[in-house]
Amino acid sequence: MITRRALFAGGVSLGMSAALGVTPARAARRAPISDPFQLGVASGEPTPDGVVLWTRLAMNPIALDGRGGMPDRPVTVEWQLAEDENFRKIVRSGAETALPESAHSVHVELEGLRPGAEYFYRFKAANELSLVGRTLTAPAPGTRTRALNLSFTSCADYQAGWFTPYRRMAEDEPDLIAFLGDYIYEYGDYKYPVRDQAGGECLDLAGYRLRHAQHKADPETQMAHAIAPWVVVWDDHDIENAWAGDVPEQPDPPFLERRAAAFQAYYENMPLRRAQKPDGAYLHLYRSIRWGAVANLHLLDTRQYRDLYACTGKSGTVGPDCMERFEPNRTILGSEQESWLDKELKDSAATWDLLGQQVFFMEMDWTNGEGKGYSNEGWDGYVASRNRLTAAIDTYKRNAVVLTGDVHSHWAGEVKRDYQDPESKSVAVELVTTSVTSAGDGLDEYPDTTVLLQENPHVKFFNGRRGYVRTRITESEMKVDFRSLARVTEPYAPAYTSGSFVIEPGDPTLNPA
Repeated sequence: MITRRALFAGGVSLGMSAALGVTPARAARRAPISDPFQLGVASGEPTPDGVVLWTRLAMNPIALDGRGGMPDRPVTVEWQLAEDENFRKIVRSGAETALPESAHSVHVELEGLRPGAEYFYRFKAANELSLVGRTLTAPAPGTRTRALNLSFTSCADYQAGWFTPYRRMAEDEPDLIAFLGDYIYEYGDYKYPVRDQAGGECLDLAGYRLRHAQHKADPETQMAHAIAPWVVVWDDHDIENAWAGDVPEQPDPPFLERRAAAFQAYYENMPLRRAQKPDGAYLHLYRSIRWGAVANLHLLDTRQYRDLYACTGKSGTVGPDCMERFEPNRTILGSEQESWLDKELKDSAATWDLLGQQVFFMEMDWTNGEGKGYSNEGWDGYVASRNRLTAAIDTYKRNAVVLTGDVHSHWAGEVKRDYQDPESKSVAVELVTTSVTSAGDGLDEYPDTTVLLQENPHVKFFNGRRGYVRTRITESEMKVDFRSLARVTEPYAPAYTSGSFVIEPGDPTLNPA
C-alpha cells in the first residue's frame, strides 16, 4: 500500500524510472506486468455528502490500441473508503465492474458521507492494491467558517517537459484542484522533444485513450490526483486545436466522429459523474461546485457552444476594424449556458463566485506600440457575451473572480464592466494560470512585457514561467499566490512565488499581499 507520505517520497509506480529519464516504453516494461493500477487513482466532484472515486485499469499504459494491455473481458474492481490512510476505520466498501467498452475505467459515485470531511480510498483488482488516494467532501450548505484551499492550472503537454508543477501542487495538500483545459495535447511529435510521446496525432478513440493513459501513468500526475479531489473542464487540445462549436480547424477526419471519440476518452479518464457521460459528440460539462457558503465554483465550457471566430473564421489576432466582435447576438457560451450562469449568479448566497473557464476574459491589446490587436479566440472575440456576464456580476453584486487557463503564462488584472467605456468601473478580478509544461521553460519577463502592461493598465501582473495558482479563500479575503518554476525541461525544479495578491469582498481590485 502506498500512503500520502510515500507519494512525496516518490513511491508511485514508474516514479523512479521517470525521475531518471527512462523512456516510457522501458518504464512500462519495468513495471510489474500483473499490476493493473499503473494509471493511479483520482477523486472529484465533491458535494457535502459525496464524491466520485476513479481508476482505470491498465497493465501496459502505452499499448498502441489504447486498451492499456487489458483483456477483452470485464474485471471486478473492489474499493474501500476509510477515515484514516491505514484503513483501520473503513466506512464504505463495494465492488464495480470495469468494462472493456469503457476502457476498464471505474467511476464510483458516493453519497451519505459526512460534510467537510477528509477520507482515504483505494482499489483492488487481480489481487493487487492501488495506491491510496486522499479526498474531501464539501462543507455543509451555509457553512462560512471553512476556508477553501484551491489550486488551479492548465495545459500539460507531455513532450514539452516534466510535470513537476503537479508535484509542487500536491505538496501543498490543497482541498480542491481545478484543471482549466488542455489536460492532454492531441498533437503527434513536434518541436518540444523533452520526453518521448507514444502514438501519433489523436484522431480516434484508441489514440485519445493512449494519450490519456500516458499522462495518467506519469508519477507526478498521479501525485496530484491522489492528494485531493479534482474538477475539470476542457479546452481545445483535449479534442483538436482551435475547434469552435461544430467547426474543426481541419476537416479530416470527420469532426463530430473525432469529437465523440475525444469526449468518450475524456469521460473515461476523469473523475466525472454520470451526469457528464457523453452522448456521442455531445457532453454536458458546465456545472457548479459549492463549498459551503464561502464559494461557488462555476465551471464553464467555452468551446462546445461558441460562435465561429470573428472576421476571419479562424483563431488569431484581429484589428480594431473587426466589428463582428461586437455583434449583439454573438456568444462564447451559447444561450442555454448563459441563462444557466445568469441564474447561478442571481441565486448565489456564497461570499465568492469563481468562474473556472478556458480563455482570456479581460480585454487585451496584444499589439505593442501603435495599432491594436485582439484575440478573437478569447472573450475579446465575443464582446456582447462578455458584457452580458459583467452586467450580471454587477447587477447581482457578486464577488466574482474569473479563473483562466490557455495562454501559458501567469496574468492578473481587473475586469471592467464595459471596456468600450473609458470610465467603466471594475466588477471582478481575473487570475490567469500559466501552463504545467506547454511552451517550455519560459521566462519571468519577456522583452515586450513592460509595454503590454503599460498599454493594458487594468492588467496588473505577468510571469512567463510554468506552474500553478494557489489560493486560500475565506469569508474575509482571497489570498492568491502565483507559483512558478524556473524550468520543466529538467525534473524536480523547486517552486517559488512570483506574485502574491489579496482580494477583499466588495472590492474587485488586486491588492499586493
